[in-house]
Amino acid sequence: MAAPGPGEYFSVGSHVSCITCLGQRLQGEVVAFDYPSKMLTLKCAPSSGKPNLSDVVLVNLAYVSEVDVISDRAETPPPLASLNFNKLVNRARAEKEEKLLQAYAVSAGVSVEGQQLFQTIHKTIKDCKWQEKNIIVMDDVVISPPYQVDNCKGKDGSALSHVRKIVSRLNSAICSTHLWGL
Repeated sequence: MAAPGPGEYFSVGSHVSCITCLGQRLQGEVVAFDYPSKMLTLKCAPSSGKPNLSDVVLVNLAYVSEVDVISDRAETPPPLASLNFNKLVNRARAEKEEKLLQAYAVSAGVSVEGQQLFQTIHKTIKDCKWQEKNIIVMDDVVISPPYQVDNCKGKDGSALSHVRKIVSRLNSAICSTHLWGL
């Protein structure tokens, strides 16, 4: 592919306005532009109305009918912030494990209440796993369907007491939601 000609690229920091094929006008600061894929990343005014936030929009220029450069950035853009690659890898691994746990629960036929309970417990106690349809917490507590306080079994102690409190609170919240039709 030939090098981009005049007007076929966008400098980071420039302000542009474009109209999509659906007639939507987008206006913002260029954050990135990839010439081979014709993808433009814009930082736009927040749709939430909150002044300290921005919307980031990816624009496929193949679906844009008009692009105008409002102001071009002449100076060199500031350097990119450094990324903690290890932190990103760990976060991706944790997210993948979380999704696999959710997928296992769905494939095992666990009820929605069981899945909610697992997620609630897992937020505070990471040592939480599935064993068929049972939830195992810290290898000490087993919660079996239908996931009520009476279904929490294990050695008497703080772990069992804590898990029972979580189950009780979640069941109370679910009951009140059903009673009020929320």
